[in-house]
Amino acid sequence: MIRILKSFAFLTLIGQSLSACADTGQNSAACLSSDITVKDMERAKANAFETLDTRAKANMATSMVACLGHPDPAIRDGIAYAGLTALLRSGTLPQDDIRALRDQLLVIVETNDADGYSAPFAALVLSEVARTDRVEPYLTDSEFDQLVQAAATYVNGVTDYRGFSDTEGWRHGIAHGADWLMQLSLNPALTDDHANILLKAIQTQIPSGNGHIYIHGEPGRLARPVLFIAMQQGRSEQAWTEWLAPLIDPAPMSEWGEAYKSEAGLARLHNVKSFLQALYVAASLSSNTEVKPLIDPVTEALRALP
Repeated sequence: MIRILKSFAFLTLIGQSLSACADTGQNSAACLSSDITVKDMERAKANAFETLDTRAKANMATSMVACLGHPDPAIRDGIAYAGLTALLRSGTLPQDDIRALRDQLLVIVETNDADGYSAPFAALVLSEVARTDRVEPYLTDSEFDQLVQAAATYVNGVTDYRGFSDTEGWRHGIAHGADWLMQLSLNPALTDDHANILLKAIQTQIPSGNGHIYIHGEPGRLARPVLFIAMQQGRSEQAWTEWLAPLIDPAPMSEWGEAYKSEAGLARLHNVKSFLQALYVAASLSSNTEVKPLIDPVTEALRALP
């Protein structure tokens, strides 16, 4: 087992940042009141963090996390998320600091954020955290289990389906959660049990909720982890048929023709069909032999819809 070491100083910084983020109305203030300014973050990102030592990088990461809920998309997306992604992909952040960053983000994805920015962007950064273990494994089995469960719980719990706004930028909770699932689905440590957990989470959100119609590419993003699970797991046609069955069941409608009599029915039909079409195209274009058993079940599922 890998020993998990976290410095007291870094945990103190995390505690301060989480306290500031707990009140979603203080997202902007938490970001701007940091000892590290937005200009400092922008400069560090532009220099690929090369001028910072290890502790300064950890401090910078903590400050960037506080900006994931900022209402300005240029700060939230262009600086905080982009900066954290660049830092995690640089391979220069120690594993213990990545673990501490992970713990910070896991709290945020469970936080009720009325503005709807923090949790989706924390989920997107967690996809990058998951990627670090895929590229260079360091998580223990229990840590990987925790990350799988947390990702599934987040995706299952999304009820804010807002995607893009010209004035507010992205939220995109479903797509960001799907990216987190995708990075986990690509990990060689993924077991059948893990895959079942991820597939169940995907299955619950394919139709969406509240009669929402996906228009921001969510079906394609949800299809990607399914495709990679197919590559990893080598599941049978029967297994895929069984997984797809609930999606094409019209209940509580007596048959799919009733979908054309309500907005909610049309939304569900649109979302399910869009997902199946995205998955069919991806599977058909794949040269991976493990994906082939997926094609016929998806084809039959599409034929079952009007």
